Amino acid sequence: MTDETRPVSAQPPASPAQPPVAAVIPAAGRGVRLGPGAPKALRALNGTPMLIHAIRALAASRHVSLVVVAAPPDGAAEVKSLLDAHALPERTDFLVVPGGESRQESVKLGLDALPPEYGVVLVHDAARPLVPVDTVDAVIEAVRDGARAVVPALPLADTVKEVEPAAVAGDPEPVLGTPERARLRAVQTPQGFDRAALVRAHESVTGDVTDDASMVEQLGLAVVAVPGHEEAFKVTRPLDLVLAEAVLARRRLNDGF
Repeated sequence: MTDETRPVSAQPPASPAQPPVAAVIPAAGRGVRLGPGAPKALRALNGTPMLIHAIRALAASRHVSLVVVAAPPDGAAEVKSLLDAHALPERTDFLVVPGGESRQESVKLGLDALPPEYGVVLVHDAARPLVPVDTVDAVIEAVRDGARAVVPALPLADTVKEVEPAAVAGDPEPVLGTPERARLRAVQTPQGFDRAALVRAHESVTGDVTDDASMVEQLGLAVVAVPGHEEAFKVTRPLDLVLAEAVLARRRLNDGF
């Protein structure tokens, strides 16, 4: 069952040679690390919910013609009202569907709501509200060029250690090794997919996963990385909200955003 916020166009704008692009935003999480209050996606950032910022970031791409939001299971009506109350690009269609108990289930429910003509699917975290449109476009272009799965990623600045997790939180943890930093990347969203590959992954992979690209990896399909952006960071803790506000303030000063 879906709750439409705007009718979905029968023919989304796209070149016949290029499959149209839809985006799924799982936004049903509570975000407990941000503290008590509204679900994480509905927390205000510069007076506007993070979800609205994330939707606008995706819709800023001229390639994205549909955005599906998987809302908290008991909050789809609230999210629909939220979208109706904020200015969103007219050339993009929007749907709100009830999400699931897990991120993976919410993405699957969003996928199920997509009309069949959408051949490229982005999956984006609502908690990454500031991803630049150039990053969105780079992911889409890589999928359209033939990649089955694409992730935006950044090189790591810190040395990473593999450890044996402590039995008690806070106890010292033995270091097992030091991976070669040059081969490591911090992965962001939106992640882009050939729709058939993503659907197959969600039908086949049942274990707990942290992102959709890892599900496609488990099918034995190649995943490629394109350059990410430092402003596409994930807002998970109170300090991240402070940083996001600072980014928006700089954008307003420099770009009038």
